[in-house]
Order: sequence, then structure tokens, then C-alpha cells
Amino acid sequence: MLNRTEWLDLPEPLRDAIRARTGHILTARTASEGRNSALAAIVDTTDGTIFLKGIRNDHRGVVTQGREALINPYVRPVAPALLWHLDDVAGWNVLAFEYIEGRHPSYAPDSPDLPAVVAAIDALGALPCPAIPIKDAARWRTYLDDHDTAVLAGDTLSHTDYNPANLIITGDGSVRLIDWAWPTRAAAWIDPCCLVLWLIASGHTPVQAEEWAARTRAWASAPPASLDVFARVNVRVWNEIAGNSADQWKQRMAEAARQWADLRLATVSR
Repeated sequence: MLNRTEWLDLPEPLRDAIRARTGHILTARTASEGRNSALAAIVDTTDGTIFLKGIRNDHRGVVTQGREALINPYVRPVAPALLWHLDDVAGWNVLAFEYIEGRHPSYAPDSPDLPAVVAAIDALGALPCPAIPIKDAARWRTYLDDHDTAVLAGDTLSHTDYNPANLIITGDGSVRLIDWAWPTRAAAWIDPCCLVLWLIASGHTPVQAEEWAARTRAWASAPPASLDVFARVNVRVWNEIAGNSADQWKQRMAEAARQWADLRLATVSR
């Protein structure tokens, strides 16, 4: 998690470079949610509102800025458009996106937002996966018992991080996906599985979470044995993440992964 840098605390050469792109800036307010970017600002200009996110070039997380810039042209049907990219100005890397007015969905068991979330996963799954250098199933290699990633491999573009803070419900009820730090080429059912974990962490039982995932078109393509493998992978992933942090949401995700793996194990045992 990165501490926020306020607009007025940015280096003056960087603010000048941003103003050269935006024109006159009326207000700049720091976004309250998310902590993966030092700069996260909603900027009102005479030509409209944009969203800025940035990281210093000497921070290892700066690699995610490049991933977002790379994938954006291919995901604009489901994501805000990248307007411009400052790669290295005064030691900073900054992305400017169209600003999407809306709210984050609720993942509670009785939430009316869930059908729109499912629809967003289907919409992403229908997009062609571009032939560009993005992550693939090998990113989970070290968490597999035999290190064989074939069971998770595929040709579908996946977002893989369904934290509700990474989704925006717009005024027309549709969902836009943001924070493309981990675009991945993998099996079509990977994204529904990633949603399962967040639904469990938000109060669903594992069975209820899988019932929602089953509403996506991709879920039917998932071999049960592959779901079992991915459930075990996520136990290892989230145990590692939670083991290195006291953040409560990470602890909840580790517990959600264990609950889902227990369900998959019980299914195999029957």
C-alpha cells in the first residue's frame, strides 16, 4: 500500500507537464479508495474531468502502469479510456483516464448489483485477447503442485482482480472495470473464479458464490478438476499475501480461499 501524494505536493515540473496536457486545472481532489498508486486524483479542468494515477519511477509497482497503458486500447468496451501517459517526468509515471462517474458495487448476498457484475465478466470474456506481452497462466506456476500450468491456460483475456473497488457501476447500471494491473491470458473460467473468492469474503457461502459464478457463460467450460486445482492455488496465493500483512481484508480473502477449497474438496469426496 502506498501513501497518497496530494496534487500540490507533486514536483512542479510534473504539474506543469500535466497542465500542458489538460489545460487550466480548476480543482484536484485525492481519491479516497485504493492504495496501489501514490497519485490518485480526480482533476476538474475547463475541458472536463479526468482521473490521474501515478507512481514514482523508483518504486517497483511502476511496472503496473505500463501494463495498464499496454492493455487499455483493447479493453475500452469495458473500461475507461486512457487519454495519455507521461512515462518519466520529474521521476514520475502518470496515466490519465477518462473520468467515470459512479459507485463501487456491493458484493453482499442480497446485493442488486451482482447481475451487472456477472454481465461485465461476460462482456470482457467476449473480447478478443490481444497478441501483446501480458501475463499468462505461468504467473501461478509456483503455486501448482506439479508446476504444470496447462490446466489454467487459455486464450481469454482476464482481469483477475475483482476487488469491488476495481469496478464502477455507472448511471445506466452497467459496470466498468478499472485497475488493470494484472491482465492475464488464461482459461475463460479464471475470472468467474476470482469473483467467487470476493463473494465469499463479502458474506456469501461458497455454494452461493459458485451459483453466481455459474451465471457467467464461461463457468460451464470449467472442468471440475480444474476448479479444484485453482481453488488450491488461491489458498497458497492468499496465505502468502496474508502472511506478509496484517490487513484485515487480506485475512478475509485467505479465509475465503480456504472455504472455497474446502467446498471443492468436499465435492471431490462425494
